[in-house]
Amino acid sequence: MNGRFPIALHIMTLLCSAERMLSSEYMAGSINVNSVLVRKELSNLIKNKLVSSQEGKNGGYTLARPAAQITLAEIYETVKPEAVLGQAKNQPNPACPIGKQINQHITDLYVDVDKALMQRLGNTTLLAFVAKFN
Repeated sequence: MNGRFPIALHIMTLLCSAERMLSSEYMAGSINVNSVLVRKELSNLIKNKLVSSQEGKNGGYTLARPAAQITLAEIYETVKPEAVLGQAKNQPNPACPIGKQINQHITDLYVDVDKALMQRLGNTTLLAFVAKFN
């Protein structure tokens, strides 16, 4: 499973709750991970226009737009794994009645799961998520 979404969501939650720009070191301390991982996700969030940064002594990171305009689906999209339920490492036997059909049925299942997940995440704003912490 991909562990990037919890880190990205933690970063976005911290930024939403902050009254000032935050450093990657501060966020790494809250998440309890190496600041290199935080900077990697921050770079990705900046590339996807969810976070902005400012260099210098008073610099740091902040949300690129109001939290009420950011959905959890947008955050998830920035780190979305190819298949949320994982991927098989082998190719099934095409001579087997199950093996020759399994991949298409799994793909259909994954499409349905992805739609349901994105709908649920799309209905929740970052601001609504952060409200759970008060």
